Amino acid sequence: MKFSTRIDADQPAPQFFDKVNDFNRLEELLIARGASVTRIDPAKEPGTGMAWDIVFDWRGKERRIRMEVTRFDRPEHVTMTGHSDSLEITIDSTIIALSQNRSRLVYELDIHPRNMRARLMLQTAKLGKARLDRRYEHRIRELISELGALG
Repeated sequence: MKFSTRIDADQPAPQFFDKVNDFNRLEELLIARGASVTRIDPAKEPGTGMAWDIVFDWRGKERRIRMEVTRFDRPEHVTMTGHSDSLEITIDSTIIALSQNRSRLVYELDIHPRNMRARLMLQTAKLGKARLDRRYEHRIRELISELGALG
């Protein structure tokens, strides 16, 4: 299942890229929402190889996911991949310079099942895809705003 949204900002592309991909701030936001975030790589600078173990409660069960930055091309593109017991997740974040002081973020999420139970869950979710698309766009806008990228 794939989700995608576009968000425009009145900022130069490199500045917008740095705000959208502020991994330390992302960690803080996840922790503030009740997740346990453990960094599993020694890198100090953002780039390929950064990885996290993330544990959170969803629908009354503890969920675990491992996310890793697999592509980091400043100031244009970041790809993160992750996996849990039941899902494979890919997040693509692309910044496009529209002009010197205007940029567009294309934020895509691709989810693939790893077992039959996840396959059934995604199949059921496809029935409400329009509603999920609206919720996805709202949540990504909220996240980008909390990162300070739209303010």
